[in-house]
Amino acid sequence: MEALEIIGQRAKEAKVSLGLLGQTKKNETLCAVADALCKSAAEILEGNKVDVEAAKANGMSEGLLDRLTLTTARIEALADGLRKVASLPDPIGSVLSMDQRPNGLMVGKKRVPLGVVGVIYESRPNVTSDVFGLCFKTGNAVILRGGSDCIHSNIVIVKVIREALEACGITPDAVQLLTDTSRETATKFMKLNQYVDVLIPRGGAGLISSVVQNSTIPVIETGTGNCHIYVDKDADFEMALNIIDNAKTQRLGVCNACESLVIHSAVLDEFMPLVYERLTAKNVVFRADERAKAVCPQCETATEEDFGRST
Repeated sequence: MEALEIIGQRAKEAKVSLGLLGQTKKNETLCAVADALCKSAAEILEGNKVDVEAAKANGMSEGLLDRLTLTTARIEALADGLRKVASLPDPIGSVLSMDQRPNGLMVGKKRVPLGVVGVIYESRPNVTSDVFGLCFKTGNAVILRGGSDCIHSNIVIVKVIREALEACGITPDAVQLLTDTSRETATKFMKLNQYVDVLIPRGGAGLISSVVQNSTIPVIETGTGNCHIYVDKDADFEMALNIIDNAKTQRLGVCNACESLVIHSAVLDEFMPLVYERLTAKNVVFRADERAKAVCPQCETATEEDFGRST
């Protein structure tokens, strides 16, 4: 891997031209990158296959394997995501306010790029293209540091993106990937404040805490997430069951999968057995508090850790 300083310098140089790109050029380029991802699906899947096989050998859980795994349909979804970003209004250059001071001076707020964005994330290769798209749309260069479990997938995805950028006459250094996934390199990256303007951690509590504690770069701290569904006493049971089933089991590993279920006490006795039967048929494990466990004794007993869990 190239020295961090060289990567930082290239990103710093790239941010100047990216900040000057017009809306039309950015949108055309995003669509071109989307097309390139679809055309390179076979190559991306080959890289992803290496990661998935290694993860299985290392005993990765089913949910995390699902996060890691790419398919042709999922690559098409990545491309569609870039096209949707291209269709969004361009925030750069918009004036939020403008006021005249008593001395005649005009003072206002205008949206401008941040500059160089660093993103540290875990084993989700879809984040690689998602983050690129959002940063490029907003005129920012981005340095990516993904997890070791998805390194082969990320290398191919970034390669395809960079080649598409170059074909569009855009500096490929708009996106760069740290191929050294060691903790030591990650810690050094967190201190690259002479080149990186903001650092964003995306992942679990441990990752976020590490970045916040070690970074000398300003950090946009995200939450670890704990997605709730509440079933009210007036809820349509069939609709509620379908919503919960979809939210929990459509894709177990995604960050917006349902993790906590809150049921109104007035319908607990009637609804709890229904949702328990529906989800346990799909191998979902219930960890319940005392009141819910009294209705479904088969549930495991929830702990304080479970109420803060994000998995």
